[in-house]
Amino acid sequence: MLLVLIVFLGGVLTILSPCILPVLPFVFTRADRSFVANGLPMLAGMTLTFAGVATLAAVGGAWAVRLNEYGRVASLVLLAALAATLLSRRLADALARPFVALGNRLVRAPGGERGQTGIASSMLLGVATGLLWAPCAGPILGLVLTGAALSGPTAHTTLLLFAYSAGAATSLAVAILAGGRVFASLKKSLGAGEWIRRGLGVAVLLAVLGIALGWDSSILTRLSESGTNRWELSLLKGAGVLDRERPKAAAATTAPTVTTLPVEGNLPSLAGATGWLNSPPLTAESLRGQVVLVDFWTYSCINCLRALPYVKRWYDTYRGHGLVVIGVHAPEFAFERDPDNVRRAVTELAVRYPVAIDDDYAIWRGFNNQYWPAHYFIDTSGQIRAHHFGEGDYAESETVIRELLTEAGHKDLPPRVIASDSTPLATGGVEAAADLKEDLSGETYIGYRRAAGFSSPGGFARDRSRAYSLPPALRLNEWALAGSWDVDPEKAVLGAAPGRIEFRFSARDLHLVLGPATAGKPVRFRVTIDGVEPKSSHGADIDADGRGEVREQRLYQLIRQSGPVVEHTFSIEFLDPGAQAYSFTFG
Repeated sequence: MLLVLIVFLGGVLTILSPCILPVLPFVFTRADRSFVANGLPMLAGMTLTFAGVATLAAVGGAWAVRLNEYGRVASLVLLAALAATLLSRRLADALARPFVALGNRLVRAPGGERGQTGIASSMLLGVATGLLWAPCAGPILGLVLTGAALSGPTAHTTLLLFAYSAGAATSLAVAILAGGRVFASLKKSLGAGEWIRRGLGVAVLLAVLGIALGWDSSILTRLSESGTNRWELSLLKGAGVLDRERPKAAAATTAPTVTTLPVEGNLPSLAGATGWLNSPPLTAESLRGQVVLVDFWTYSCINCLRALPYVKRWYDTYRGHGLVVIGVHAPEFAFERDPDNVRRAVTELAVRYPVAIDDDYAIWRGFNNQYWPAHYFIDTSGQIRAHHFGEGDYAESETVIRELLTEAGHKDLPPRVIASDSTPLATGGVEAAADLKEDLSGETYIGYRRAAGFSSPGGFARDRSRAYSLPPALRLNEWALAGSWDVDPEKAVLGAAPGRIEFRFSARDLHLVLGPATAGKPVRFRVTIDGVEPKSSHGADIDADGRGEVREQRLYQLIRQSGPVVEHTFSIEFLDPGAQAYSFTFG
C-alpha cells in the first residue's frame, strides 16, 4: 500500500510539470459546467483509459502501441472537431455532419432530458484525452512501467498505473473547480462568455497541434526534468522505496548484514528456468547441504558486467570448499532471450558456473527480485540469509560467503579474494570499476517507452520510419538522431545509411548497446568526440581513429577518457543500414 500511495502522490505532482500543459485546454472546456456531471466523468474516462492503455503498452508489445497510435489519431480528429465548435458555429457547420453532431454533444451542458448525454459525452472527452496524454516518465512512472514490462500483466501493475493517473486526475479536479469559479466570475463581470469559449477553442487547437508534432513527449518532457523529477526522487527516497523497487541497481546499494545473518526466506523453486548452461537443471532440493550464491544478471547490463569478475573469482576460490554459484540470466532486451546469444556471451565472458536461463522471469518473480545485478546468499538448509543489490561492497559480500561456509563446517578456507573495497580487483574493458566521482550521466534508453532527454526536432515518430535531424546544440544528457530511423518501444533501427546518434555526456566511460538487424551482416561505424577521432580515449570496441563494427547484439564500450573527465559531445555515425541501438550506459 505504501508504493500505491507514493505512486498516487507522484501523479498529483504532475500538475507542477509542463507535460500536463497539453491536457489543460481539454480539461478547462468543462470548467464552467457542473463538476459532477461534466468534470468528474471526463477525469474518470481519462484515468481509466490511461491506466488501461499504459498497461497494454508496457506488457503487450508493439501491437498494443500501434493500436494506441490509431486511437491517438482518432482522438486528435475528435478534439479538433471540438475546437471547431468552440471557435465558430459557422465553421462547425462546415464540418462533416457526424463530427458536428459529436462536437455539439461534447460541448452541450447537461440538463433535463440531455443530462445523461452530457455525462456520456464528458466521459468520451476523457477517453480521448487519456489516449493523448503522454505524461513525463519521471522516476515514479518509469519505475511502474519497467516493473510492468518485467513482471507481465498483473492486477498490481494496473493498480499502480491507475493510482498514478488518479493522482493526476485529483490535481486536475482541483484545477477544474478553481477554474470554474474564475470563468463564472469573468462572465458575470465582463460578459466575456463568448470570448472565453473562443479562447478555449484556440487553446484546444494549439494543444492538438502540439501533440500531433510530438511536443508533449519531447520539448515539454525536457522542460520538466529538472522540476518534478527532483520532487519524485525525494518522495521515493524519503519513503525508502527507491532502494527496494528500482529496476536497475546503481553502483552500490545496501550491503549485506554480516553480524546476525537473519533468515530472509527460503530458496524458491528453480523449475521455471527455460534452459541451463554449464550444468544439468538444478533444483532447490538438490542444493540442500551446500552454500549457494545466486547472481541475477543479463549480459548487456554494465552493472552486471562490472560485478561479474568478483562472482567468477568467488566461484574459482570457494567451489572446492562447498560454494555453489548459479547465474540466473533474466533478459532486459528481446535479443537477450535468444539462447544462442546467451550461450555466446557466457563463453566470451568465461562464465564456467551453472547459468539458468530465466526468459519467463519465473525465478525472478520467485525471489521477488527487482535488480540487475542482485546477489542472494543461501545456507545449507535452503534459507536465504543475506542479499546485496548492485555493484560494490564486495568485501562485505565475501564475508557473508565465508561466514556461511564456516557455519556449514568448512574449515581452512583459502585467503580472501578481496580484503577491502579500497583495493578492488584489477580488471579491464567493460569489467573495470566505474569512476563514480566523475559520472554525471546516467543510463539512457533509446526506445521511446523509457526514453529521456531526446532532442531531435519533432520528437519520436513511433513505430514508423522517419527522417530525423540534429538540433542546433545539445545540453548535458540530451541526445538526438539524424537520418532515417524507425523507433519502437525498445530500440531505434537505421533504415538507410548514413545515420547518426549524438549524446552530450560527462563520464569517464560511454557504452552503447548495439546489434545488427540481420544476423551475420556487420554494420560499420565511426565514433568522434567533439568532432575529432577519440585517439587515446577510444574504448575497447573501437580503434584510435574511432572505427568499429557491430557484429552481434551486446554492449559496446566506445569511449574511455584518458584525461580529465569533462563534458563532451559523443557522435557515432553508421556507414551501413541495419544498426539497432538500445541504450547508453556510463561509468
